[in-house]
Parts: sequence; C-alpha cells; structure tokens
Amino acid sequence: MNQWLDERLHISRLNDKFLRKAFPVHHSFFLGEITLFALVILIISGILLAFTYEPSTKLVDGVPAAYASILKINSMPFGDMLRRIHHWTANIMVGAAVIHMFRIYFSGAFKKPREINWWIGFMLLVFSALTAVTGYSLPYDQFAFATLKVIYGITSSVPFIGNWLAELFFAGPFPGPGIVSRFYGYHIMLLPGILLGLTAVHMLLMIKQKHTQPGYAAKIAYKKIVGVPLSTQQSIIMIILLVLMAAIIVLFSAYIPVHPVEVYGPPSDSTPTIKPDWYLLWIFGILAIMPPEFIKLPEDPTLITSTQQTLATIFNPEFIGAMLIPGLILGPVFLAPLFDRAKENLYYAESPTEHPKRLAFGLAWCALMIVLSVAGYKPEIQTAFETARGVGQMAPEAASIAKVQIEELVKMMLYAAIVVVPVIMYILTFGIVRAIKNSRETDAREMKAHQELLAREAASAHGHDD
Repeated sequence: MNQWLDERLHISRLNDKFLRKAFPVHHSFFLGEITLFALVILIISGILLAFTYEPSTKLVDGVPAAYASILKINSMPFGDMLRRIHHWTANIMVGAAVIHMFRIYFSGAFKKPREINWWIGFMLLVFSALTAVTGYSLPYDQFAFATLKVIYGITSSVPFIGNWLAELFFAGPFPGPGIVSRFYGYHIMLLPGILLGLTAVHMLLMIKQKHTQPGYAAKIAYKKIVGVPLSTQQSIIMIILLVLMAAIIVLFSAYIPVHPVEVYGPPSDSTPTIKPDWYLLWIFGILAIMPPEFIKLPEDPTLITSTQQTLATIFNPEFIGAMLIPGLILGPVFLAPLFDRAKENLYYAESPTEHPKRLAFGLAWCALMIVLSVAGYKPEIQTAFETARGVGQMAPEAASIAKVQIEELVKMMLYAAIVVVPVIMYILTFGIVRAIKNSRETDAREMKAHQELLAREAASAHGHDD
C-alpha cells in the first residue's frame, strides 16, 4: 500500500523534505505552536456553536433571535462549557501570540532574512484581536449592544469618510437589522480566512528560512539546524503539548465563567459599564483620558466656520484616541526590522543583554502599554479617590466640585505616568544592562590577558629548557 501511494503521491519526498525537518529543542519555541493549536480549537468550537446560534435580530419571544440562541446554548448540556472553551482559547491564543512576538523581538529573530515573517506575525496578532472584537457582538445582549455602539462611533469618527465606513461595515446606520449577520460573516468567514491564509504563509516562510537557533547550537554544529525531526520526535512533543493545553483550557472553563448574557439582558437604551478584554484595554485607557474635544466650536451652529468644522472633524478625540495614537504606538514595533543595520543573515538568537537599547526600548514600550491599560480603570480609580475623600458625605454642590477636581487629578496622574514610567524604565534598563555588558567585556579582556600571560610564560619556560 505504501509503495502504491508513493508511486502516485511521492510520499517519500514529503517525508524527506518536511517530516524530517528539524525543530530546535527549546521551550520558548512552543509559543508559536500554542497559538496554532488555539486557532484549531477555536475553529472546532466555533463550528459546534454555529449549529445552534442564529445570527439575526428578528424578535423571538420578545428578544432578538441572536440573544435567544445564546440562552438556548447555555441551557443545553455542555453548551455553556463550550462557550467558555471558545472564550478562554481566544485569550490564550492572543496571549501566546503576544509572548511569541516578545521572544522574537528580544532575541533579534525579526532581523534579516525574517523581516517578512515578522510583519506577517504582527498582522496575525492584529487580525486575531479583530476577530475577538467581532465575537463580542454575537450574543447581542446589552454588553454587545454597547460595545457595538462604541465601535460604530469610533469607525464614524474617521475624518471625512467615517459615516460611509461605519455604514459599510455595520450594514447601514446603527442599530440596523443586518448588523448581527454582518458581524457573524466577519467572525466566521472573512477574518478566519485571513488568519488561516496568513498562518499558512507564516509557516511556509518558517520552513523555507528555518528557525533561528538557540545560541548553544552554534557550538554544536555551526549554521546547521540542531534539534529533533518532526516525525516522530517533535510530533510526539506537539501532541503532549496539545493535550496539556486542552486540559488547562478545560480546567479554566470549568471554574471560571464568561460573559453572563442573562445578567446583561437583551439590548436596551441603558448603557452598562463595559470594558474590553485585556489585550484591548490599553486603547480603552487612551479613550478614558482623552479630553472631550480638541477644537471647541461655538454653541450657535450659525457661527461655526468651515475651517473650524474641518479642524473639529480631523482632530476629534475618538479618532485620535482609538486609531491615530494606537497606530503611532504600534508603528515602531511593526517597523522594527527597518531599524536594524545588520547586513548579514541572522542564524542564532541574540542575548537581549547584548543589545541594551533594543531591550530598553522594548521594556519601556511594555511599561507604556501597562500604564495605558491601568488608565482603562480610570472610573474605578476615580471612585476610590472619591471614597477616600468622603465625597459621598458632602453637600451636593461641594460633592460636584470635588468630583471634577478628583477627575482632573486622576487625569494628570495618568498623563504623568504615561511619560515618566516608560522613561524611567528605559533609563534603568539601559543603565543596568550596559553595566552588565561592560562587566562582561572587562572580564573577557582580563581573561584574554591572563591567557596571553600564561602563554608567554609557557613559551619562556620552554625557551629556558632549550
């Protein structure tokens, strides 16, 4: 049978070219595989959920059909568990992808010849987050409705073409009858198709260009792949990893609930307190500390000039806070390969401490993202200050003044933290790593000098013996 298949499909060539491919043996290289496994689990669990979910806003027993179908899923055996598995797998996928990108950045693996794969990996991370966002809308409860309202406002804030874009992506004005089916199409067809396509290209490039090797591999076999073959050693490791990962996801899903649609209820005019998942909280934080307006227009519409209206359209807080500033923050990360001056191909992962500036910038960037994520909890921070100050016991007028003062104080603290914390992180990291590097270089010079001295003494002793 094997011979019959080999004569027609050339399976032996597949074995020699792909199944015998060597994989480096290092725990950090499993992050990409975890991301891939998560994508597979998400597709399978999504297909199972799609059997019962109804992407429609038509009313069923007084509530939208999408919301009613989620309630039905929750009431089915293993239905709520399946939703939890889908949710936590999405978080694990994004988390593994983020840590994977950190490993690539700090080890210098984005350098020549892997720049294209860095850009593809970055786009994979962005589209993974977008896929998760479209998933928020599908329960079509009050939380999803409020989230969609925010996303519609951000999309419509794009200067000059915002309203057109919003109606294009949302199937008309918000809220419209086609919004759930439109986002359902994004979530199960368009975005997964993009993810699968990018993943395929990402893996093909990885196979073509080979992995960057851990530093120790250079001492074993220079410019050779040091590791275990895909068949059968690496495949067994991957299966064990998949089983362990699935067990962790099931454990999370069994004990940690997710989005309680029954608590939020069907869509209504009320606006609940909402927050995105952790990987988008930093954008929420930017919006939380943005001023209400950059260009103040006259209250009388007849006094507004065309120039003022144009400036207000361009410099609107939602566009700047949700699109422009995030683009400026993510831009340097995306363009990181272009800042590298090396002309030679990189074969081995670099030690982060050998590149103090790159390490310091990366940690300062992480510090900025953490501060912006903390800013996402601005209302809670403000409430804590109000409680500590006893605003609840003040007279109404005094309480109103105190709340304004506290809000301004919290904003100023967050503004200062956005600047100060990353700068301090950069200076401390660069200083410490630079000192470590100088110490290593000094030790290396002293060791070399000592070895040269021993060599001279040995040569001198040998000369006296002659």
